[in-house]
Amino acid sequence: MDAVRVALLREVLAGTEWLGATRRFAAALRASAVSHGGGLLLVGTPRYEPWHLAAHLVDEAAWSGTPELAPTLVRHDARASDPAHLAVGLGRLAAARRGETLLVVSPGAAGAPLLERVHDVRRAGATVLALGAGEGELTTLAHETLVVPEGSELDLDTVQHLVSAAAGENALPSARGRRRFRDRMARLAELLTAPPPARW
Repeated sequence: MDAVRVALLREVLAGTEWLGATRRFAAALRASAVSHGGGLLLVGTPRYEPWHLAAHLVDEAAWSGTPELAPTLVRHDARASDPAHLAVGLGRLAAARRGETLLVVSPGAAGAPLLERVHDVRRAGATVLALGAGEGELTTLAHETLVVPEGSELDLDTVQHLVSAAAGENALPSARGRRRFRDRMARLAELLTAPPPARW
């Protein structure tokens, strides 16, 4: 789904709870990833890999100047022969630490093995966010949850588009150390004279 379609979808959803809910969840995702300097992990279930969300978050990270939004896609069946961006297995979750963020996307109830790993990630001090059906124990493990019930007016894929688009909006690059006054003024002038983004 491109930026124009996301903008049209937002117009259709104006006045519903979805826009506010997706923006709140995206803000929590962005705040957690950016405030800790990155370390965003993204995992699905053995039957559902959120690779499409991963690609959109990578795009949003580039467009918004917020590299911390680019996730590491953690896969259940990753193989060493896979391309590097697809070769990260579940062992990465065991290495998760304080300051990292784990986003779990689950269209149904997460199985016990995944829940155990998510529990370990949370116990290690990482922030856990959950996006999906809201069934089972995953919602109690997550610090922030966006529930997309089966049979609702939006499906999980559509909600992922809204979340990824909202995660990148209004996100200015964070300052890396002290910048000179002239640099800050130049950045402000650049922002004020830039045309509005075409992807709303």
